[in-house]
Amino acid sequence: MNNFYYSIPTKILFGKGQIENLGQTVKQYGKRVLLIYGGGSIKKIGLYNKVMQQLADNGVEVVELSGVEPNPRITTVNKGAQVCKEEGVDVVLAVGGGSTLDCAKVVAAAANYEGDAWDLVKDASKVKKVLPIITVLTLAATGSEMDAYAVISNMETNEKLGTGHEEMKPKVSILDPEYTYSVSKYQTAAGTADIMSHVFEEYFERSEGAFLQNRMAEAILKTCIKYGKIAVESPEDYEARANLMWASSLALNGLMHYGKAGSWSVHPMEHELSAFYDITHGVGLAILTPHWMKYVLDETSVDKFVEYGVNVWDIDKNQDKYVIAKQAIQKTREYFLSLEIPMSLREVGIEEEKLEVMARQATRFGDIKGYKTLSAEAVLEIFKAAY
Repeated sequence: MNNFYYSIPTKILFGKGQIENLGQTVKQYGKRVLLIYGGGSIKKIGLYNKVMQQLADNGVEVVELSGVEPNPRITTVNKGAQVCKEEGVDVVLAVGGGSTLDCAKVVAAAANYEGDAWDLVKDASKVKKVLPIITVLTLAATGSEMDAYAVISNMETNEKLGTGHEEMKPKVSILDPEYTYSVSKYQTAAGTADIMSHVFEEYFERSEGAFLQNRMAEAILKTCIKYGKIAVESPEDYEARANLMWASSLALNGLMHYGKAGSWSVHPMEHELSAFYDITHGVGLAILTPHWMKYVLDETSVDKFVEYGVNVWDIDKNQDKYVIAKQAIQKTREYFLSLEIPMSLREVGIEEEKLEVMARQATRFGDIKGYKTLSAEAVLEIFKAAY
């Protein structure tokens, strides 16, 4: 196991009714807040009114930024940063899913930056000061409620890039599973795939001796496999929603990564799909993952796939190791299918003639240094298999 520095400073308020603590929580960090949210679903479920009441009762002044896109755009980030500067905002409050939270993180950083916020996305070292960030989560998927990262899209350049800074970790996140009841079956399925993909990126990694992290990763995967299906079929099952919500946070708050040194593989490939076509991130990950697994399966990785198959899918270990590995990959694909996720790029509107340019974009900063190094040619092969 590698050396690591442990820091997960976000305070979590988990469970039913925790929204009642929002006003006093925000007040600890400032008196003028920018409320950021997406397309208005928080109004339909009554959350918006509760948030506004909490803030009013605690003397917090509110300005708003609504309409955050599913793949948050840099134009919206710049708009939010400008509002912060003009209105003297001292706290950023994000209410919604991962896209809203990601947007809020970069807004909070760009509020103290004089240039284009895209500069901060491309080079996080330029982040010098970040407004306090508080989040109220309404979708279990990205883990943004408890990490330092954000992914932002630039539609003018067809780029979707991740950025991160320690100060971009939320100060407090409120996680009430009841606010995910209204999430559609499609988005619940996509969110489950997103959580699983975060774990896969840390699990399929070549550091030695990280036994504990691997067992925790398997527990999160088994949790998603069990409760993702239940949440899709019974949207108001509190136990399912609660387990998925906490799995989302634990998958990406650092616990799976500490002591390891791996790089991610499937996410940088998928980012090109949603940069060019604005598809749902979790769906793109689900489509690519089984094909990536098949591509990287070889003598150097087969034992890891056996570990995955036996410990996560309960496959009989008394078989040829390649039989186990291939069964594990097939079960992964079948699970995503059982959630009714589209399982080909063609189904989500990707055009075959764009595969090559997206493969080149995915490797424009060099080969993807993940579980197995991927060149542009390798990425294109995976894209074609997934098409």
